[in-house]
Amino acid sequence: MARGKRPIRGGKRKFDRHDNRPKSKRGKFNLKRKPYIQQRDTQNEEIENRRKILEEKKLRQRELEGDSSDNEQVNPMQDLLSTFSNTNNLQETAIESDSESDAFDNEADIEAKSDINKDSVSPSDNSDAEEKLSRDDEEIKAKESDEEDPETAQEDAGYLKDLFSIHFHDDLSDKHYEAVSSVPQIMETRNVAWPILGNLICQIPKPKEVEHVISDKPKVSILENKQFARYGIVPSLIETVDWNTLYIKSQIHGNITRANYANIKDNVNTDPSPLTPLQRELFSVINNYQDLYYPEKTFSNADQIRFIYCLHAVNHILKTRVKILHHNAKITKSKGKSIAEISEEYRDQGLVRPKVLIIVPFRHSCLKIVELLISILIGEDKGGSVMNKKRFMEDFSGNELAMPKKKPKPEDYELTFQGNIDDTFKIGISVTKRTLKLYSEFYSSDIIISSLLGLRMLIGAEGEAERDYDFLASIELLILDQAEIFLMQNWDHMIHVLNHLHLQPKDFHKTDFSRVRSWCVNGWAKYYRQTLIFSSIHVPEIYGIFNKKCYNYGGKVKVINPVVSGSICQVIVQVPQVFHRFEASSHSEALEQRMEFFVSKILPQYKDKIMNHTLIFVPSYFDFVKLRNYLKKEDYSFVQICEYTKDGKISRARDLFFHSEAQFLLYSERFHFFRRIRVKGIRHIIFYAPPVMPKFYTEMCNFMQEANQNPRAGSESNMTVTILYCKYDIMQLSAIVGTERANKMLGSERSVHMLMTGE
Repeated sequence: MARGKRPIRGGKRKFDRHDNRPKSKRGKFNLKRKPYIQQRDTQNEEIENRRKILEEKKLRQRELEGDSSDNEQVNPMQDLLSTFSNTNNLQETAIESDSESDAFDNEADIEAKSDINKDSVSPSDNSDAEEKLSRDDEEIKAKESDEEDPETAQEDAGYLKDLFSIHFHDDLSDKHYEAVSSVPQIMETRNVAWPILGNLICQIPKPKEVEHVISDKPKVSILENKQFARYGIVPSLIETVDWNTLYIKSQIHGNITRANYANIKDNVNTDPSPLTPLQRELFSVINNYQDLYYPEKTFSNADQIRFIYCLHAVNHILKTRVKILHHNAKITKSKGKSIAEISEEYRDQGLVRPKVLIIVPFRHSCLKIVELLISILIGEDKGGSVMNKKRFMEDFSGNELAMPKKKPKPEDYELTFQGNIDDTFKIGISVTKRTLKLYSEFYSSDIIISSLLGLRMLIGAEGEAERDYDFLASIELLILDQAEIFLMQNWDHMIHVLNHLHLQPKDFHKTDFSRVRSWCVNGWAKYYRQTLIFSSIHVPEIYGIFNKKCYNYGGKVKVINPVVSGSICQVIVQVPQVFHRFEASSHSEALEQRMEFFVSKILPQYKDKIMNHTLIFVPSYFDFVKLRNYLKKEDYSFVQICEYTKDGKISRARDLFFHSEAQFLLYSERFHFFRRIRVKGIRHIIFYAPPVMPKFYTEMCNFMQEANQNPRAGSESNMTVTILYCKYDIMQLSAIVGTERANKMLGSERSVHMLMTGE
């Protein structure tokens, strides 16, 4: 090479007949090239033969059908593509516009492959590695099994018997709509007693009966023959569990017993049923597609309740999906009809895809739910797959709260705050027949699991530039679990989320409006939504949203049982407890009247130094702020502890209160819920209102034991407990003293009652 000239790198090297290389090397090159050329020629011959076979097959088919267009030229490439894709013009038109059909699954497959590339496979995690290496095969199997479901024929045969089909198929009649949309709703109420749940109050929206006038006028409209949604019925108790008669999808029959084994293992010998007695009764209501309010959840039955609503959610999603795919297949076969002619028969979707919304307080709760969904949908079979499982486990496990060993917290506190207690999360889940994809985009998801704060941040407030709530437009199943914790987090977020359900979407979101249900287009989605609320306490806030924010036309069921003893029976300190009733004209005015009664009647009794070491327990933070401002204004000697107080100030406030340097300690219930510290030095307690959590009444009173006292602060004879209440506190009061005693106290002519506990 001449000096000064650089070789051209990266360029193509030209090989021609005048190659200067040795013959041996040229011979090797030719030997490598020959098999490739032969293989290419063989493939070309196979393709040509296949084209000829397809062309001949097409011609014979036209001859058999007597098609007059036999002489038209056939495009073999078009036939070849159509053979592998199994599509035609009608199918393309129907499926491309369907956001919940197999066309969407193709997009999900593309996203899945991109997710596989992003995930890192750890050599030590063989299960995750095998899962990621076989995702493509599993998704293809899932998709193929979705295309032909053997249950579709059985579904059509029992379509009018399945409560899922009955509830979502027909529109409301004018009278029925008037009954559910009136404020208050026109209800027919019946009480039912069941062995485990106890007293059930069943409310069915029904119009007032009117006389039927016989008319001989001829029918002039086809709407006179239209079938409307039936009225709700009182749920009947399931005696024996038969998944076929309950219309549970057969593909999950084999997984249910294994997934629920932890709950039924103690009763396997006595009761062979796959559900516990409590689960049978709960499922009797839930499977009837009626709203349910259950305020008696405990740590012992929490797993049973979680399994039941997860089973219902999976069954609901699978039924919806199979019905859509079945309709897609029917539309494809209806070659002679246009989409406009057959769309009315196959309206099976909402304005957007998400159908199930589950709201829970912590990430740990979400982890438990997803584990149940996996065990119910996929089980131990190798035919299914979970996408992004490793990422999910990293995000939702760990970060556990360290519990002290020297001075342990109460047992209920450790159970409530176990696992990851982060309250800012949201996750979308899409479901196919044997594939569950985590972290799917919301508008491509079937199930959304979120915390209140996670939804609130996404929904935003009026005037914000980036806000989104269209994904809430077509929610068919709303589940609120551990609702009592929402009161301790931020109840305003709950009201904000419920107010943004079923609003008209602002964007199109690839919706095929020819497949949208007519009642959804009419804006009636909230009357078809089923709401399930599970709580451990019965309070006005939760009870109020069930009464005023749940409009299910099928009716609602409330489990309301009287409280026999109340939490006051667990107070071990011998101390007089005085209940002061004040009159309130309305719930809104009760806030000011409570403050006025406290300032004028109660607080003056505690000004004397002999009433030192007085703790004022305040359930509401707004009342806490009002009292704090008043005590500052009147120059009272007090310290304060609330959920926003820093740790340094908390320690100083406790020290000043214990050593008699501050007469009052203003204490909020939300702080006690999240921290559960042991307050020492209490001689007198004023409950500004009955606690939301009835066990807190017992805890605070038991803090007055001698072991927690300052010896120089007084004697046991100088201890009192004072509680303020009105008629709007009936639920909290019943949880403390019992339902029967609370009714007597509210109905009595006397406004002051004293109860004594301890030995």
